[in-house]
Amino acid sequence: METLALLCLISALGLLILLAIIDFKTYLLPNIYVAPFAILGVLFHFLIDFYYLSTGEMLAGAAVGFGVLYVIRAAGNKYYGQDSLGLGDVKLLGAAGLWLGPEGVLFAMTLGAFAGLIHGIIFAIHTKIKTKQPFSLRRLTIPAGPGFVIGILLVGGWMYQNFIIQSVYDLIP
Repeated sequence: METLALLCLISALGLLILLAIIDFKTYLLPNIYVAPFAILGVLFHFLIDFYYLSTGEMLAGAAVGFGVLYVIRAAGNKYYGQDSLGLGDVKLLGAAGLWLGPEGVLFAMTLGAFAGLIHGIIFAIHTKIKTKQPFSLRRLTIPAGPGFVIGILLVGGWMYQNFIIQSVYDLIP
């Protein structure tokens, strides 16, 4: 079971990297990749007998991740009068909540927003240098998914570090 759980983690890592790349290129986080990420989270916890998170914590994490980002999206859409955050980002954080629980997903969201801010500033500076035009961070458009992926990976890596180390150690003959 431990090997299957490790395969879930490795597959989730691959999906997160794929989602970040797709979002960079298309500004979309396709359900066809977000859904398996969510399912792998449920399977992972089942395989390790809910050692890190209980079923209730998983569901609360999904509700917090989805709910908080949905409220931020609704407020941003109302303020800007257009989509300010995609539903794919909302679903990604809901799926991440299954992996990380409520506290973990909030921390991942915070780290992801900070990573997105740094990405936005670098992008704005690059654009200013390239076009020699002033820029406005207020109307800057960048994909949010890659920042959130960074947050999810950092929190997940911290949460499951002992499991990862022990599983890899057990695989060495």
